[in-house]
Amino acid sequence: MTRADLLAILMTLGLGAAGGGVALLLHLPLALLLGSLVVTGVIAAAGWRPLGRAITLPLTLRTAFVPVIGVAIGGAFTPEVLGQAGAWWPSMLALLLFLPLAHGMGFAIFRLGGLPKLESFFGAVPGGLIETVQMGEEAGGDVKLMTVLQFLRLILTIIFVPLIFMGLTGGMVGSASGAELPAAAVPLTVYEVAVLLAAGGLGVWVGRLLRLPAAIMTGPILFSAVAHAAGLVQGVPPAWLVGVTQVVIGCGLGARFAGAEGALLWRAARLAVVNAILALGLAYGFAVVLAGWVEEPVAAVFLAFAPGGLAEMSLIALSLQMSVVYVTVHHVARIVLSVMMAKGGRRWIG
Repeated sequence: MTRADLLAILMTLGLGAAGGGVALLLHLPLALLLGSLVVTGVIAAAGWRPLGRAITLPLTLRTAFVPVIGVAIGGAFTPEVLGQAGAWWPSMLALLLFLPLAHGMGFAIFRLGGLPKLESFFGAVPGGLIETVQMGEEAGGDVKLMTVLQFLRLILTIIFVPLIFMGLTGGMVGSASGAELPAAAVPLTVYEVAVLLAAGGLGVWVGRLLRLPAAIMTGPILFSAVAHAAGLVQGVPPAWLVGVTQVVIGCGLGARFAGAEGALLWRAARLAVVNAILALGLAYGFAVVLAGWVEEPVAAVFLAFAPGGLAEMSLIALSLQMSVVYVTVHHVARIVLSVMMAKGGRRWIG
C-alpha cells in the first residue's frame, strides 16, 4: 500500500468518524453507522476529493472488522435462548412466502419504472447482494445498475429501520439510546481475548471453506456461539470495538458510491425508495401476524424480516438487546433462500 492510499483511507475513516460523532450529538438512531455512511456516501457520490484524496476503503479492511459483529452475536447464543427456538417455525416457514412476494413486488416496481427485465429481476432479490449480482453478470446483465439497486436496498433499509423503530418503541436506537451490548462492559482477560480472536479467525476460515452464506459473519457467529455455550468464554467484544466496527462498515458502504453516474443513481434511487418502503411495510404486516405465534415482540419479528444487511440488522438487534439470535437466524435463512429462489426463477426471465 502506498502512502497516498493510506492517507486516503485515513481521511475516509476520519470523515466517517466525524459523521458518526455529529450523528451522536444529534441523537440520531444507529448514529455511528448511519453518520459515517451518509457523510462518506455523499462525498463519494458527488465526486469530491477532500484534501485531494478520493473516498476509499479496501474491502479487506471491512472484512477484518465484520467478524467482530459475528463474535458479539455468538455471545447471545445461551441455552435459555436456544431453548426458545422450537417456537420459531411459523416465521421460518413464513419466509417462504415473504421472500417471493418481496422479490416480485420489487421486480414489478423496477419494470414499471422502465428498467430492463434482467436487471430488475436480480436487482430486486431481497438478499445475497454479492451472489445475486454475480448471477446477473453471468446472465449478461448490467453490473453497475444491479449493484446500485442492491446497495440502495441495503442502505435505504439501514436508514429507514432505525427511524421506524423510533416510532415503534418510542425511543432511540443503538448508540443514541445509550444501550450497551450484553456483557460488553465486562473486562476481558487475556485468555478470553484469545478465545474470541480464535472464534473470529477460525470462523471466517471455516465459513469460507464450507461456503457458508455471508461467511465472514456466519462463521464467527457459529464458533463464538459454541465457545460461549461450552463455557469457554463469558465476555464479548467491548462496546468501543463494536462502535469502531460500525464506523468501518458505514465507510465501506459509503465508499461504494464512488464513480456512480448521477443520472443512473437518481433514477434507481427513486424506484429503490418506493421498493424499500413497500418491502418494509410488507415486513411489518408479517410481523403483526406472526408475533403471537412465535412469542416474540412485533418489533423483533419486523427486524427479522426487514431485507437489510445481515451485519447491519444484527447490529440494530444487538444495540436494542432484542432477540439477537432470533433475528440473526432469520437473516441467514433469508440470504440462503433468496439466492436459491433467484437461481430457480432465473429460467423464467428471458
